[in-house]
Amino acid sequence: MPVRRQDTEQRATTLPRNFGDAVAAVGRDGAGSFASAALAMLMLAALVLNAPAARATTYKWVDDQGVVHYTDKMPPEAINKGNVELNKQGIPIKKTEPALTPEQRRARELEDERARLAAKARDDVARKDRALLQSYTTESEIDLSKKRALGTIEAQIQSAQAYVAILTKRKEEIMVRVAALGDKPQPPSLEREIANVNEELQKQADLIAAKRKEAITVTARYDADKQRWRELRTIAETEAANNPPPPPRATTAVGSSSASPPPRTTTPAATVPTSSKK
Repeated sequence: MPVRRQDTEQRATTLPRNFGDAVAAVGRDGAGSFASAALAMLMLAALVLNAPAARATTYKWVDDQGVVHYTDKMPPEAINKGNVELNKQGIPIKKTEPALTPEQRRARELEDERARLAAKARDDVARKDRALLQSYTTESEIDLSKKRALGTIEAQIQSAQAYVAILTKRKEEIMVRVAALGDKPQPPSLEREIANVNEELQKQADLIAAKRKEAITVTARYDADKQRWRELRTIAETEAANNPPPPPRATTAVGSSSASPPPRTTTPAATVPTSSKK
């Protein structure tokens, strides 16, 4: 890859020849005249201002033709191309990625959104698993909850069916009244009553159908919870078997020793014979 060095021009500066003489004159004169001191300060300021600035950072970047450039600052047309900052020793200290195109930005946003949704789905599964393990300790508890839920739904269906029987009987009575009119026109109140009964019968039929679908959904949910509960218990038991807890450490009471001292033995004292005087 071609490399091009683009450095700013640095002006070489030298120490003025009469600067040393001026300083020496100030030294010979002791405190020195005010004019000589001012001249020395002006010459020192000119030296500092004319000295080239030390280049602390170098930027490495690549143009559209693949040419590598090294500059002490990024040109305006290359701001979005990305670069690497190098210190005085040529060691990279910072990397700036090139600006994304609209297509790349859109692709990254879509990828971030997919990652966010996937993380949310994992969190939801983990939360449901924790709730499942905390709600039931045995499979029989799941079966009991399922039976109660289905019993509630069945009671609602039976209540609706009983109401349907009442409405049906009421409709039959109305139809008897209609038949009794013969060729006479039906009064508006009777027509409204028939319409109300038919409407209520349709509502109850829809309710019964919805409850039967709900019973199927509840059954499937409890069956899935039971299956998942078994899987989670199996995972927990396997992990417990593979990672047994460490054995408990033996503890000793304060002020007591773990081993009793050996029994003390006593040696009988030796008998010293006494001599008799003759």
